[in-house]
Amino acid sequence: MTPAKLTTSQRIKQNKPLEVWESPDGSWRWKVFRKYQKSHTEAKNPYARWFCGVASPFTYGLYELGDVYARDITGSATLVYSENTPDEPHE
Repeated sequence: MTPAKLTTSQRIKQNKPLEVWESPDGSWRWKVFRKYQKSHTEAKNPYARWFCGVASPFTYGLYELGDVYARDITGSATLVYSENTPDEPHE
């Protein structure tokens, strides 16, 4: 089984995240690459998720990619960077 190919618009540019969030002690960092919902819909959904690269003390400086619940990030981290994107999910 071969993985599905990503189109150009779906490729993730790890050096250009939409947002970067960091834990208070700086040991965890989330680079947000994709949000699946508009912010007003996301606010009503406790299971809203973001596609992120996550670095922690357990990844030894590397980033692991995957979906993370938005509430887990916003509830425990501080926004340190935002690219001021429009209020639309990124494709």
